[in-house]
Amino acid sequence: MRPESERERVKELIVDGLNDCEISRTTGIPRCTVRDWRHGRITKARRAGAGSCAACGGDHDFVELPGPQYSYLLGMYLGDGFIAKGKRGVYQLRVYLDSRYPLLNQEVADAMEAVIPGKTAHHTLHRTAAMVTVDMWSKQWPCMFPQHGPGMKHQRPISLHDWQQAIVDGHHEEFLRGLVHSDGCRFINRVWVQGKSYEYPRYNFTNASADIRALFCASCDALGIAWRQMNARNISVARRQAVARMDEFIGPKR
Repeated sequence: MRPESERERVKELIVDGLNDCEISRTTGIPRCTVRDWRHGRITKARRAGAGSCAACGGDHDFVELPGPQYSYLLGMYLGDGFIAKGKRGVYQLRVYLDSRYPLLNQEVADAMEAVIPGKTAHHTLHRTAAMVTVDMWSKQWPCMFPQHGPGMKHQRPISLHDWQQAIVDGHHEEFLRGLVHSDGCRFINRVWVQGKSYEYPRYNFTNASADIRALFCASCDALGIAWRQMNARNISVARRQAVARMDEFIGPKR
């Protein structure tokens, strides 16, 4: 929704005798919006209700979002997700996945369909690589994931809005699950100590963005999961109790 100061400016120019095109050129406000304001019309976005979004025309009630599915999809988006603009202001959320894990891929599609009901997520198998993309089109994606912007995620600041943080605070497990499913792994670590071989499971999370790594660590802290910074891009969860805790809600990819 445009600020009231813009409406007042348009009213002043109308009184001064400028036509809609002249006002649009002077203020940068679309001519159709100027025309509606001149005739006292209420835009479609405002007719939808007090919570309507001027950007996409949707009626967002973030409190009513399905917390588990949104937190999971947020983790997937921050890792391997991408939002691209299409025609007529419709955006595509696309998540890049591994074709070896059909259950995981379906979980991503289910999460998309839960976050924006009435839409269908599509699977695309890429023959040149063991890769699947799951995508869905909607005008609402930039509003659902305001971290969307130009450039690579690690080249710009990434932080959660208050309403996103409130959802994640109630669903840290699902958020970590999404982050690990996108940019993490569970594997068997093998080490030699005094000529003996030892094996134990551990988790690794790898991301070039310090902000996204910090979000991962914050959710681990909230769940009492011990972690360690391995190097510039890698976070390790290796203590037996911490691995067992993550196994409760993540485990091997499938």
